[in-house]
Amino acid sequence: MTTALPKEEEPIVGVPVTFSSSSGLSTPAILAEPSTPTNLCVILCHGFLSDKNSRTNRRLTELLVPKGISTLRFDWYGMGESQELFSNMSLKQCEEQLDAAFQMLAKRGMDRLGLVGSSFGGLIAILSAPRQDRLQALGLKCPVVDFPEVLRLEFGPEAMERWKSTNHIPNIVGDGSPIPLQYDFYEECLTYDAYGSISRIHVPALVVHGDQDELIPRSQIDRLLTTLNTTKQLRLIEGANHQFGRPEEFRLMTNHLAKWMVRYLTNP
Repeated sequence: MTTALPKEEEPIVGVPVTFSSSSGLSTPAILAEPSTPTNLCVILCHGFLSDKNSRTNRRLTELLVPKGISTLRFDWYGMGESQELFSNMSLKQCEEQLDAAFQMLAKRGMDRLGLVGSSFGGLIAILSAPRQDRLQALGLKCPVVDFPEVLRLEFGPEAMERWKSTNHIPNIVGDGSPIPLQYDFYEECLTYDAYGSISRIHVPALVVHGDQDELIPRSQIDRLLTTLNTTKQLRLIEGANHQFGRPEEFRLMTNHLAKWMVRYLTNP
């Protein structure tokens, strides 16, 4: 089967859906399906301080739906259209959200699933992937593995101290103005071992990373790849930063991820 992907056309909108986690959190999402019924779907996980309609999520939907693969994109706790307070978010709540997304799709008869996580979404994807029996393929775009290290490097010692005393962080994707977030979140992150989760991932995994990424240390990507005990591949995009801001970098990144999903979901 060919894996040629469509050019950019009219956006595929999808339909709004909601699902509830084990703790009762209601999560707003968008399910985009092809015209022909399918049991294939890719869950798209956006990054920190982003939302379900990120540019990457929308483009992956445009690439996958014409190939007969549905996509589900949703908002993390406190982000996008979530009704929860970002200041109270936790990794545990995000894990529960992703687990609930898998359960919702299973109830809809979708049993061959892919998972794509961008940056922070990559961290939650890594933590969740070993638990998912229906998962067939994993795609990680500039994934966070050691989030405490990334936060310390990005904020610096002074901002880390201010976070501890004020429960506010700088807006790293905006103008830097303070955003409320409990320091407990950082302390919770310290209790997680994402590398341990990586060692238990059993599905083919693709990592797409920019060689000029200014947020995720290359050492984390190298250790991630060494720790993976499954079929794996790194696509390192020359000149790309964390945002894949230039058109050709963005095209390469999304095409690599989409082709990986098509390859492993449509060929049992």
